[in-house]
Amino acid sequence: MEINKKSISELQAIVSQVRRDIVRMVHTCQSGHPGGSLGATELLVALYFEVMNRKEGFDMDGSGEDLFFLSNGHISPVFYSVLARAGYFDVAELATFRKLGSRLQGHPTTHEGLPGVRIASGSLGQGLSVAIGAAQAKKLNRDEGLVYVLMGDGELQEGQVWEAAMYAPHNKVDNLIALVDYNGAQIDGATKDVLSLGDLHAKWLAFGWQVLEIHQGNDIVAILEGLSQAQQQARQGLPTVILLHSEMGNGVDFMMGSHKWHGVAPNNDQLADALAQNPQTLGDY
Repeated sequence: MEINKKSISELQAIVSQVRRDIVRMVHTCQSGHPGGSLGATELLVALYFEVMNRKEGFDMDGSGEDLFFLSNGHISPVFYSVLARAGYFDVAELATFRKLGSRLQGHPTTHEGLPGVRIASGSLGQGLSVAIGAAQAKKLNRDEGLVYVLMGDGELQEGQVWEAAMYAPHNKVDNLIALVDYNGAQIDGATKDVLSLGDLHAKWLAFGWQVLEIHQGNDIVAILEGLSQAQQQARQGLPTVILLHSEMGNGVDFMMGSHKWHGVAPNNDQLADALAQNPQTLGDY
């Protein structure tokens, strides 16, 4: 059964609630990664509530539906919130984030059996390889579903990414849409200072990919248009990569424009400020 699609205003309302979830989760345990989570909120909401063909319920093989893999697993707060708000598990479970015995660990794992999570992630550089394998399995099974994977831009400093990037075009893995969260920041500073990525558009082209850019990476409409174009390009012989120009900490003004909030939890006053900027729309957990 296909999930009902949402209007733009409904999607924006979900975005506001997910942002609240993120800052509350990280504040409660005083640990986690709010910056990247906030920057990827619009993307994950668009994917799960509008773009991906999803079935009711959850099974690990994901046959007959689109799949999503989170490679940069440290942004688990946004992943967990979106999964819960999309109905994979009870929203109340968000209150257990990073607690001992919780299924919502700091980086997603599979051994806890959390619905919606198909790979353990957090050791960067591996998600693209996993997504390629899943996409090839779908082709072998004559499954029309697409496979999506999200990577951080700092993650592209890992060599395994580029091995996988060579493999996918060579093997015509054209049911794959990779996304790079291109916010220009990582835990130690700007990516251009830590290890410059150079011209990413030209690099992916040189590796044989179809390359799209979403320059307004925190705008729901721009994201939907970019993902629609990627879907139209799928199954034409080559994989597609989208460079999503996002803003770390988007939606919380004091977290934007700096790598500082990559892995820092807000204090009580900062939490109140962040919540004031993002109205409650679906009910707090």
